[in-house]
Amino acid sequence: MTDATATSDANLRRGSILMSLGTFASRASGQVRAALLVAAVGSVGTVADAFDIGNRLPNILFALIAAGVLQAVLIPQILRAMKAHDAQVRLDKLLTLSGLGILVITVVLAALTPWIVRLMTLKGGWTPENRELAVVFAYWCVAQVFFYGLFTLLGQVLNARGRFGAYGWAPVANNIVSIIGFGAFVVLWGSAPKTGIQDVSAWTTAQTALLAGTATLGIAAQALLLIIPLRRSGFRWRFRLGLHGIGLRSAGKVVGWTLGAVVLEQVGTFFLTNYTSAAGQSAAECADAASRIVDDVARAAAQAACPVVAGNAAYSSALTIYLLPHSLAVVSLVTALFPRMSAAANRGDLDSVRRDMSTGLRTAGIFSVISATVLLVLARPLVKSLFPTMSLAMVDVVAPVLQAMSLGLVALGMTVMVKRMYFAFEDGRGIFVIQVFATLSMVVALFVATQFLPQQYWAVAAAGSYALSTWISVLLRIRGMSAKLRGMDGPRILRLYVRAALAAAVAGLAGWGVAAMLGADGPLTWGRALLVSACAGAVMLGFYLVALRTLHVRELDDALRPLLRRLRRR
Repeated sequence: MTDATATSDANLRRGSILMSLGTFASRASGQVRAALLVAAVGSVGTVADAFDIGNRLPNILFALIAAGVLQAVLIPQILRAMKAHDAQVRLDKLLTLSGLGILVITVVLAALTPWIVRLMTLKGGWTPENRELAVVFAYWCVAQVFFYGLFTLLGQVLNARGRFGAYGWAPVANNIVSIIGFGAFVVLWGSAPKTGIQDVSAWTTAQTALLAGTATLGIAAQALLLIIPLRRSGFRWRFRLGLHGIGLRSAGKVVGWTLGAVVLEQVGTFFLTNYTSAAGQSAAECADAASRIVDDVARAAAQAACPVVAGNAAYSSALTIYLLPHSLAVVSLVTALFPRMSAAANRGDLDSVRRDMSTGLRTAGIFSVISATVLLVLARPLVKSLFPTMSLAMVDVVAPVLQAMSLGLVALGMTVMVKRMYFAFEDGRGIFVIQVFATLSMVVALFVATQFLPQQYWAVAAAGSYALSTWISVLLRIRGMSAKLRGMDGPRILRLYVRAALAAAVAGLAGWGVAAMLGADGPLTWGRALLVSACAGAVMLGFYLVALRTLHVRELDDALRPLLRRLRRR
């Protein structure tokens, strides 16, 4: 190994650790934020589902218009611009044009907000009042599109300059703002009922302003905070218009295909949201019908008989937990590794790309396989542990959704890295073709499932369909990338995942036994849920590590070495 390679590996490890620590702090504070949000509006019910749609809308819109273009264009063009003799001028033009584009997009999307919300609530019994609340929430949240874009722009410049930490730590500012705002909401208006808020007639403008305004202010803080480390790194972004020299001619070949792929992905999201929100509205219809019964005793009996149904807010709660291990380990690794891989792809060094791809996929597999097993075995106590404000009725409908999602976690860990390399090779067409199959598989699977399942299981079916589409996507992407790289160290990668799966199976059986002895399937207080999660989780981790050692999985040492070195220095 050359000195340059060793130095690069050391920088990668340091960058990955900084990203992991920042992401851990972000996710830990994010769970507090999520728990307070559940306390305020619940994880089921009309208000929770309406807020979820309004607050999710910026994420969907940003992915639809900006994120795909930025991922396809931004990192390769930033890397090229930084190597040019007029790097500052090129970066100023690139960032100015991107920033203005995101601002214009935000304004246009604000005008289209009512129609977009309508597309997300086509199915089910959404009343005009319930849908109007979702629209109002969306108006308050749509400005997040601009701040998400700004965060991505500034963050990618920092990553390209080797400053990984700030990008991982900035979301903590968002969570702090949200914790203050959502906490104030609970103090002022109290916690949501155990079965959520179905009646929106008593909901006020002040409640909307505090809830949705807090969410948007947090995203703004997250983005603007990156200005500080960017200036400290010596970079000054000057407003500079111009198209010459920023690489848009070559990037334009990628943008169209990439945008088409993102459109397809969001079509699938809209389809999924329609079914999950329709499931949630079925409970609202039951509650509304019960409230019209004149006799008090009969009305109370009818309301008690209404089921607690997982809707889109419950799906989002499960998604929050599902993404925790992925963001803590895999995303941090990929974010630190990708600039190096992209640079190697730009100079045509396929051997380096192949080596880094193999390292990334194998290291990600160590974490993702056991993470998926933990989520599958300990879903119920984990949901209660991470959302202490959830009632048991809410926990019991969110946990199956999480279990269905967990079936796709291993594929998600692989697909993030492979997909980004398509961007590095500027192969937008490949991304689009694969997304056709991924979206089609999710839509067909969900549609078929909902023809046979009652509505209270539609969110579980949505999670399972999402997992299926993730596997189809990653298998097709790996096949395509292997052709590009003329091989991807496939046998070595496959051996790692098979051995990790065997180790995780042993760990899963041990963890299930411990959880059963501690009463994981019975009534769960927050304390008991923590006890079950901690004890069973520790047993699973111990069995997993021992099994990996027994199976001679050397990647475990590579994965733990940066952390162990850091601990020894302390």
